[in-house]
Amino acid sequence: MSSFAADRRRVIAGLAASSAAAAFPFRTNASEATGSPVFQHGVASGDPDATSVVLWTRITAEGQQDVVWEVASDLGFREVVVSGSYATGPDRDHTVKLLATGLNSGATYYYRFRLGNAVSIVGCTRTLPVGKLDRLGIALVSCSNYPFGYFNAYDAIASDASVEYVLHTGDYIYEYGADGWGGDLGAKIGRVHEPANEIVSLADYRQRHAQYKTDAGAQAMHAAHPLLACWDDHESANNPWTGGAQNHQPETEGDWHSRRRASIQAYYEWMPVREPEWLDRKGGSRKQFWRCYNFGDLAMLHTLETRHTARARQIDYADFSDHGQATHDAVMAAVNEPGRRMLASELERDLSAALRSSVDAGQPWRLIGNPMPIARTEVPDVVALGLVGDPEATPGLPEAAQTLAWKGKHRLPFYPDTWDGYGWARERLYDLSRKAGAGDLLFLTGDSHSFWANRLGDGEGRLVGIELGTAGVSSPGDFVGSGFDALTSAQLDKAFADFNPEIEWTDNLHQGYVRLELSHGSATASFIAVDTVLSPQYRTDILQRINILRRNNSVDLAIA
Repeated sequence: MSSFAADRRRVIAGLAASSAAAAFPFRTNASEATGSPVFQHGVASGDPDATSVVLWTRITAEGQQDVVWEVASDLGFREVVVSGSYATGPDRDHTVKLLATGLNSGATYYYRFRLGNAVSIVGCTRTLPVGKLDRLGIALVSCSNYPFGYFNAYDAIASDASVEYVLHTGDYIYEYGADGWGGDLGAKIGRVHEPANEIVSLADYRQRHAQYKTDAGAQAMHAAHPLLACWDDHESANNPWTGGAQNHQPETEGDWHSRRRASIQAYYEWMPVREPEWLDRKGGSRKQFWRCYNFGDLAMLHTLETRHTARARQIDYADFSDHGQATHDAVMAAVNEPGRRMLASELERDLSAALRSSVDAGQPWRLIGNPMPIARTEVPDVVALGLVGDPEATPGLPEAAQTLAWKGKHRLPFYPDTWDGYGWARERLYDLSRKAGAGDLLFLTGDSHSFWANRLGDGEGRLVGIELGTAGVSSPGDFVGSGFDALTSAQLDKAFADFNPEIEWTDNLHQGYVRLELSHGSATASFIAVDTVLSPQYRTDILQRINILRRNNSVDLAIA
């Protein structure tokens, strides 16, 4: 498709958005998201159920303060349905987070906050529907890295009238310092990480969350739609597992568990998510960050926690020497070693119950909020394909090209930090879903900075479901971000899709989000790209549209 030219797809998308907007009058975008300097981090809502929703803001003020909040059924606040006062101060970084209860199911509400004469911008939120539901629109988004560019995908979601809820599958913030990944670009466009150091302490994590909440696109999205969230790795540090992280050095950064505790505390302070005591699940901890959402008789969404409650240590390719076929065999034996967990047993229990309940209720769609790719993605022999030079014959070959060539030579998984590095755990998840009668899952995935449409199969080749992956909000695709030019990056996309049976289509060249629209008989996924993240002025285009069909208690996809 030509680059962001007006075409039939965009016209159709625009007509659909106009139609939905006529029925839903609240819209906001980045240019409208700025409010009082007292509420300079905006407002947000999230983690809804049928009768309640979390509301959030943060005040820029000294000492203890009582903040008034209001929820109304109309945009003009003539019909306030619930209100109250919330005390905040430095002990929780002056954030305000409360559970608004006693609401009607499937209803749209407007909310705002007051401190003295200062009034926040108005936010819009929704409770979950109960009973018959004809359609559902969800935006899938992940990987917003501040120095890499403006969060234009968030802004586009804010004004997407077909979206009712936003699923963020993680990497909402990044932990790197100002001189870390993306730092050079950030300095050029005036988006340098704060604080300048890699974040380690509670104060560091709070400051980084505060910086990300100043982005106008982020404020617009949060004001327009309720958030359904899970986290991935960068909310704490790159590639964590239960005992540490790739990007944590104890000798200079202290105790890992203390750092993780600080990151989780800041996350719960700055995000519109329920505290453990607000859940039906009793005795849980903040680390047990998984949720189940029911959308009437149409769909169930269950999110996963894959970092802090069960994950075994990642396989490190550096531990394996180059010994031909023996390298592949040794790596795959380590990857598939029984007992290397990804999901906590409590999560598996809750997920199994939710899937069984959904099947028994006759809901046609079972969605999994999945922080990282689950499709089998091995690296093709990129040297034989002529896409990368032979490291032995090409002096000075960039490190990224050498690494990709080595993986392709041995047919290794692209990344062992994804589900590809936990084969036993992946089969365990697939077996769990099959036993629950749900061999028809729809995975909604982040992490990879690429768009994906994948057909998933278990170890015996039985269809398990479909995976939709979203590109980053601003984080670049792996090939582009590793220094490959646009042509080679596109060729690598095609090579991966040709080589891996589970991959139907992929694109690592763009940033954006996925819009998923569900009805009882079918679903449509639109892969929406922004043309730039280097400026807050941007345009959107639909790169690809995928139809998802239900057939004989299974799901399949076709490119529209």
